[in-house]
Amino acid sequence: MRITRRSFVGLLASATLACGYTSGAQASDWPSAHKPVYIIVPAPGGGGTADTISRLIADQLGKKLHGNFVIDSHGGANGSIGAGLAASAPPDGSKLLFSWAGTLAVNPSLYKKLPYDPQKSFDPIGLVADVPNILVVNNELPIHNLADFIKYAKANPGKVNFGSTGNGSSMHLAGELFMRETGTKMVHVPYNSPSQGTTDLISGQIQCMFQLIPGIIGQIQGHKVRPIGVMSTQRSPSLPEVPTMAEQGYPDLLSSTWFALLAPKGTPKDIIERTNKALNEILKDPEVKKKLAAMGASTLGGTPEDLSKHMAAELQKWHKVVTEAHIQIQ
Repeated sequence: MRITRRSFVGLLASATLACGYTSGAQASDWPSAHKPVYIIVPAPGGGGTADTISRLIADQLGKKLHGNFVIDSHGGANGSIGAGLAASAPPDGSKLLFSWAGTLAVNPSLYKKLPYDPQKSFDPIGLVADVPNILVVNNELPIHNLADFIKYAKANPGKVNFGSTGNGSSMHLAGELFMRETGTKMVHVPYNSPSQGTTDLISGQIQCMFQLIPGIIGQIQGHKVRPIGVMSTQRSPSLPEVPTMAEQGYPDLLSSTWFALLAPKGTPKDIIERTNKALNEILKDPEVKKKLAAMGASTLGGTPEDLSKHMAAELQKWHKVVTEAHIQIQ
């Protein structure tokens, strides 16, 4: 059989369509009602903040895009296991990644080797929500604002203990950032359980915590601990009476767990754009805002480029904090 140039081009086009690996072929029928899109969440299932927010977003994406979005939980190594699975997934829209600041901005400085690169392994889709850290203190301390706390910590170097959920955790790094920015010296006390740390804070075994709002809001509202300042650019919708650190003179004291949606590198641009558009529409919904606010989270949104720039800035910021504090996890 003689293959002419025209027949060769036709065969090549047919083969390409059969493989289904062109962006047009992939994106045209995405998401299929008969084939689920798995959203990998690198955290254990069971009601944690990441799990709860991701399920809310997955449900809303299903409604907006007329598909079946299923949460696929893979906990371990501060999110590294799940993120690694997402990084190695085929870039065809069948799998997405819902992750957070620790996995995307902190882990590269904490671990010598990771199964993914936050900037090279994924295509950003969009920022989802932000849960800030909040400085809370034991009720018995003579402290009612940030100036009081800094003055007290400086007068008692090495005698103020702050609890966290472990080395390299959001609470730990928020405390390290606080010490660097304020010139104070405190002692880090890591806990395996956040509830044990909170119990010790209430009883006075430790003096403060840089908790995440969802984990401490009940104790604040019950007047069991005293809030000093939110580490965000804006007040929390769930604690509107608590001022930010910026309002109290420290605009660089920003620390939060932000959540984002990404896709394996090379995912068709049309899928990225459609998902981003749907995500932004979801985050403008008053009911979604209300549900996130009840968890102490603020909605974010924006373009894929916004997420890319935010992630780059956060990687640089936390690398400096981690290296100056000599924190490393093998």
